[in-house]
Amino acid sequence: MTEQVRYILVTGATSGIGEATVELLLEKYDDVVVLGVGRSQEKLDALRASHGERFAPIQADLSEAGSGAAVAQAANAVTQGVLHGLVNGAGIISSGSIEDTSDEHLNHMLQVNLIAPFALTRELLPALRAAQSQDDLARVVNISSVSGLRPYANLSSYCISKAALDQMTRCMAIELAPEKICVNAINPGVVVSALHRRGGMSEEQYADFLERGAKTHPIGRVGNVEEIARLIDYLLSRDVAWMTGETISIDGGRHLTSAR
Repeated sequence: MTEQVRYILVTGATSGIGEATVELLLEKYDDVVVLGVGRSQEKLDALRASHGERFAPIQADLSEAGSGAAVAQAANAVTQGVLHGLVNGAGIISSGSIEDTSDEHLNHMLQVNLIAPFALTRELLPALRAAQSQDDLARVVNISSVSGLRPYANLSSYCISKAALDQMTRCMAIELAPEKICVNAINPGVVVSALHRRGGMSEEQYADFLERGAKTHPIGRVGNVEEIARLIDYLLSRDVAWMTGETISIDGGRHLTSAR
C-alpha cells in the first residue's frame, strides 16, 4: 500500500451490494483500506482471511439502537479518526399490507433502513471532516431503492423507509456542502442478491419474482450487484467532486414506468 491510505467504511459488507463493493474496492485499488460492517462474524472472518490487513471487520447489528456510535468507535480505532468514504449499504425488506404492518415491524424497518444510516453518518462526521484536503472531499453514499421513488402495493414500510432515506440524503447534502462533504444516494431496481429471500421469499417465489422483474424493467432484465458496486465506486472517486444531493437511478428504466 502507498503511504496515503484512503479509508472507506461499508455497512452490509457480508452480502449482496455491500460485499460486491468491498471486493471491487480492494481489487481495484492498492491504497484503500475497507472497514466492513456486518452481522456475520464468520463471513467477516472469511473476508479478512482473503484480504488481510486491507479489510478491517466490524461486527455489528444495525437493528440495535445505539449501534451507530459503537460502529463509529470501532472505526475510529482503526483509522485514527479519519474516514474518506462511507457507504450505508445495509438494509432489509419485507412485504405486507398497511393493515398487516404492526408498529413493531415499521419501527424495525425504519431502524435498519433509515435511523442506522442517519446515526452512523452523524457519529462519523468528525472523521469525514478530518479526511478533507484542499483538492479532495469526503463522500457518503446511501443505498436506497426504486421503491424510494415509486410506491408499490403491499410494500409500504419499505417504500417509506427508502423515500425517507432519499430525503435524508438531500438534507445532509445541503447542510454538509459548506464542509466539503458530498452525500448522494443510489436507487437500484431489482438486483439479484439475498435481500428478498432474507425478507421471507422462498426459492420458488424468488425465481418467479426475478422472472416477473425481467418484464417490469424496460431494459428487459434485472440487475446484478457488480453493476451497483461500480456506481458506488464512481461516487466515491475523485472524479466526482461537484455532485451532491442526488438520487441516482440504476434500474433498467423501471422508475420511468407506471404500475402494471
